[in-house]
Amino acid sequence: MNTLIVTAHPDRDSLTAGLARRLQEALPADSVELADLAAEGFDPRFGPADREAYRGHGEAPSDVVREQEKIDRADHLVLVFPVYWWSMPALMKGWIDRVFVNGWAFATDPEGGTRRMLGRLTVHLLGVAGDSAGTYERHGYETAMRTQIEHGIVDYVGARRGATIVLHESEGADAAARNALVDEAVDTVARAVLGNAPRASSAS
Repeated sequence: MNTLIVTAHPDRDSLTAGLARRLQEALPADSVELADLAAEGFDPRFGPADREAYRGHGEAPSDVVREQEKIDRADHLVLVFPVYWWSMPALMKGWIDRVFVNGWAFATDPEGGTRRMLGRLTVHLLGVAGDSAGTYERHGYETAMRTQIEHGIVDYVGARRGATIVLHESEGADAAARNALVDEAVDTVARAVLGNAPRASSAS
């Protein structure tokens, strides 16, 4: 099983970047690729060339083709991102906008409806959140985020839903508790990628 991990954070020393590297290390070295969109300088702006390609009037830009080729090599895609305003950051959203386009991720047919073209791919989500789980539950933030990404993106292109983890209170002062959450998150996603059920957590 080949896995592509995509992350988007401007700080290479951030918890988000560290999580992506930890997950990379938890998977077989010859089967995993890490794409750091910030470090690579990926341009998230959907411009005129993207629009023409989307409409079928031109070739996709070369940087988009490179990203599509990475996904084509993968069976699993893991998106590791900080939660900004209850969603993924603009850099990762722009990556989705430009890469998951008509003719590659899906195809529209006026008579036959939408053809979903990424059925071979399983997508996992690992979000890093500052607020508590209680806050997310009270206001429905996680439900809204999952609806937007899982249903609005993953389901739309026909991919399979994998593990979805939100790591809460990432900026809390309790380093031991945060490290335990990191270990659990990495373990859960790695097991989902490798096809193993995650270990049941024991209640204290």
